[in-house]
Order: sequence, then structure tokens, then C-alpha cells
Amino acid sequence: MNESALFLNKLTQKTLALILAGGRGSRLHELTDWRAKPAVPFGGKFRIIDFPLSNCMNSKIRRIGVITQYKSHSLIRHIQKGWGFLRGEFGEFVELLPAQQRLQESWYSGTANAVYQNLDIIRNHKPDYVLILAGDHIYKMDYSYMLAEHVKRKADLTVACLDVPLESARSFGVMQVDKRWRIKTFAEKPENPLPSPNNPNYALASMGIYIFNTDFLYDQLVYDAKETSDHDFGKDIIPRVIKENKVFAYPFRDIQQTGQVGYWRDVGTIDAYWEANMELIAVTPPLNLYDHEWSIWTYQEQLPPAKFVFNDEGRRGYAVDSTVSGGCIISGALIDHSLLFSNVIVDDYSVLKDCVILPDVRIAQNCRLTKAIIDKGCYIKAGTVIGENHEEDKKRFRISEKGVVLVTPEMLEQYIHESPIYPRSHTAILHGSQESTLSTTAIQKKAKKTKKNHKKTRIHSGYLVK
Repeated sequence: MNESALFLNKLTQKTLALILAGGRGSRLHELTDWRAKPAVPFGGKFRIIDFPLSNCMNSKIRRIGVITQYKSHSLIRHIQKGWGFLRGEFGEFVELLPAQQRLQESWYSGTANAVYQNLDIIRNHKPDYVLILAGDHIYKMDYSYMLAEHVKRKADLTVACLDVPLESARSFGVMQVDKRWRIKTFAEKPENPLPSPNNPNYALASMGIYIFNTDFLYDQLVYDAKETSDHDFGKDIIPRVIKENKVFAYPFRDIQQTGQVGYWRDVGTIDAYWEANMELIAVTPPLNLYDHEWSIWTYQEQLPPAKFVFNDEGRRGYAVDSTVSGGCIISGALIDHSLLFSNVIVDDYSVLKDCVILPDVRIAQNCRLTKAIIDKGCYIKAGTVIGENHEEDKKRFRISEKGVVLVTPEMLEQYIHESPIYPRSHTAILHGSQESTLSTTAIQKKAKKTKKNHKKTRIHSGYLVK
């Protein structure tokens, strides 16, 4: 190992990463009604939280705390299942830090407050540096280079940044820097963002990635807790400390350190989420998920391979320009430029185009879905058409600014999160929308009747049904 690698290795061992994963992500609307934004599925088999966690692993930062709050159950289960492979004997861990009112009789009230309420836990780990990350962005980044730059500059705080179009900068913390990249001004979500001096059409925006010297972080959090503020890093702490302390910006670059700006997406809106998933289908996608040198880790279910069945004229199961995950069955249907998560079943004569289909979705016969996001667990009954007539779609579903149709089980009157009896095995058999209100006996009777009336062979849960 060369001297530079040894230097980086020592720095990462002295670093504690904290991932802020407690937010709802309200701009995703119904997609986050039952899960926190970092738990939203992405890319066919991942969840959003997997990207900052994988960046930590690949950056050799193996001491990680995940701060949770809003509807965190699915997020916690995912981390317990998929991120329990680190060895505590070697000082490695992914630790869950739910809101516990440890220092205050209130829940987390801001990003800074979320870290402040876990100060005692941070002290127990005795890090020299604290890396604070947002848990809801899609990107690859080697944090060790940012850490090295922080140490070399003898900074108190370093903020990762990138150029964003000026019209989009109102959603970010916007900064201006001098020639040494020292931050001169910082405004959180300004109404009139200041342009970058090198490019008047862009602004220099914060990525929500911070490296603090630990003692400096303690002092700022304790001071902020006593003040009347929003207890937020971007709104309160960074603007206050830039004048009298060494606060630098770190320009985001790709993981190969070529000097080019790396891939980074904020999937905080329905349109941004759909577009980021659609990008992965491209022949050469901007985000390479096939990169063995920078793997994205996740919890992976043990599923059979995707299956495509029937080759009759007009009833051919196939997919083009698409990504299809394990456990999927494409039964005499066409998948065109779409991304399917695991355990999706698409039945005879149905056509999907420009769609993102989340796990455990069942799409019955003769459906046409266009430019839609179908949430986990939905059953789309036979003959349903979505995405062709927005006036009709608006009556039941959400339509984004760019015409993406969001469909959730509740919009289909399928209350899978509330009903104690909503057997998934029956959902694909029943061709109605009120399964959750039926008794078990009624479900069985209706299932038998539906099965008996089917004249054409079709696929259900991997088996041929007459």
C-alpha cells in the first residue's frame, strides 16, 4: 500500500458517518405515505438508502449511524437484513439511531437537531471526524478524497458542492467561494440564487454532505440547541460559522477522479424519480450499476430468474429496451422501455411502455400502461388503461407536471396496509377492487368462481392455471 493509500486509510478509520434518513420526502406524495423517502425502491432491486451506504463501504468508512424518524419500519428492516454483514469485533457497524428523545422531550426538529440528540452516542465512538450525509440522493462518491482535502486544508467544516442550473437552485443551499474554495456566502433555498462566477447560468449548490472536526461539531450543535432557530445545518449552522471559521467547499467529481462532474440525482419529485429510473434503461446509462469496482450493495431476496412465456402470434411474452428483475413473469405480454422490480407478473396481451413497476405488482390481462409508476403491491385488474387519457386518470390517480401517472394501492381501493386480511396470493386471482372488505370464505368462493370461468391458459405465481 502506497503512502497516499495509507493516509486515506487512517483518516477513514477515524471517521464516523451519520446518514440523515428520517425525512418523508413530501414531494413524492403518495409514494411516501407508508415509507420514508430513503426506503423508496430504486433501480429495479435497490432502495435509495443503499447508495450512501455503499459509498461509505467503498470509501472504507465502516462506522455508520443511520438516523431515522418518519415511518421507518421498512427502512429499519431493510438495513437489518441487508447491512448486518459488518464485524463489530473490528469496530465496524451500521447502527440504527431512531428518534428517542435522548436529550430533549421532542422529536427531531431539523438536520442539526437530529445529530445533536445523538451526541452521547457520537461521543462513545470517539471519532476525529464526522461525515454527515443525506440519505435520499442517488450518486457514487469516494468520501475519502473529500476527507483528505478537509484535513490538508485544516478546515473546521467542508461542504460538498456541485453546479446546478440557476432555475433549479432555489431548492438547494447556494454558496459563493473564493479562489481557494473557501465559502464566502451561504443561503439555504434562496428566492434569487446567486450565479457561479465561472458560469452565470449555474449556481454552486450544497449536496447536503458535510465533514466536521468532531470537537467543532460538538460546540456548534450545543450552541445551536440553545438558540431559537430551525436547528438546520443549511439554514442556521453553516451561515453562522463561515465568517470566523475555516469552512471550505469541495467540488463533486466522479469516483475515477478524472476531474469530470460525477453522476448525482435528487429523486425528490415524481418526475425526477421516474426520469432517474428511466435513465438506467439506456444503452449506456449515466449511472453504471454494472461497475464491479464500485458495487452498490443491498438486501437481495432469493428469487428465481425472470421468466418470459408464450410465443404465439399476438401473445408473445417479451421485453425490449427494458430492465426486468428476478421473480418476474412476463406471460404473453409486451414490456417496452420499462423497469420492473422483483416479483412482478404481467398477464396475457398487456402492454407496458415507459413504466416503473415496483415490487409485488400484478397486472392482469389486456391492460395498457404508459408512462406510469405503479407502487408496490398493486393489482391492476383486467382491461385497465392508464396513461392514455389524463382526464380520466385524474379521477383516480396523481398526474405529475410532466405527465407521469402515479398509482398506489389505495388509489385502486386496495387497502393492503390497513386490512388484516388481504392475501397477496388471492390478489392476482380476484378481478375486483374490494378484496380487503371480503371475509376469508368470500375470498375463497370468489377465487374459485373466477378460476372456473377462465377459459384461457394464463400464468399466476409461476404456475399454469386453466
